[in-house]
Amino acid sequence: MKTIRFDIISIFPGMFDSPFRESLLSKAQDNGIVEIRTHDLREYTLDKHNRVDDTPYGGGVGMVMNIEPIDRALEAVKKDRPKAHSILLSPGGYRFDQKKAWELSRKDEIVLVCGRYEGVDERVSDLVDEELSIGDYVLNGGEVPAMVVVEAVARLVPGVVGDEQSLAEESFSGEMLEYPQYTRPREYKGRVVPEVLVSGDHKKIEAWKRQAALEKTAKYRPDLYRKLKSDGSE
Repeated sequence: MKTIRFDIISIFPGMFDSPFRESLLSKAQDNGIVEIRTHDLREYTLDKHNRVDDTPYGGGVGMVMNIEPIDRALEAVKKDRPKAHSILLSPGGYRFDQKKAWELSRKDEIVLVCGRYEGVDERVSDLVDEELSIGDYVLNGGEVPAMVVVEAVARLVPGVVGDEQSLAEESFSGEMLEYPQYTRPREYKGRVVPEVLVSGDHKKIEAWKRQAALEKTAKYRPDLYRKLKSDGSE
């Protein structure tokens, strides 16, 4: 059975308690498919006040996280897992997407480092395998991005999601958004389920799904639609 372990380094490890003890992630941990461990970065500082940040060289607003406690934390976590893949969550990192999620799901051990404040000492990038960003916006820290990465990656591990076939049909698993979905009731306040979906004609249904997915992609993600057209996939 494939298993995956996540080690998360953060100054707020308590933020992960509730999100990871609910729903599929909780079941995956109970079943031994996913293991999640959090590490308090403050335990790895030599400062008597457990400080993990300082003023930036060259001036500037805010505080910058020190390299030393992060280095010590990484060394401690990787002592027994030297091959673990380490990631710094950073607004300046590569964009995290479904392709990267699939790539990471093939790893056995992943270490996630959560930044805070105005940023992390640039030298930390030399200590990790890669830097990832979940989007073009700024959050208070890397904790929420770490949650996003864990959920997106863990659900791709066999046994976490009940119907694994559904993973192949989801948005971003292919080249476009997933087609619109409907369920009972067939009509609700004048809004009716497309007739083709209740026709029983599977060939027509598949053609409708393809066209509806294209239209949805063109409307909400014109960047993906333009790529489809340029690649000749549409």
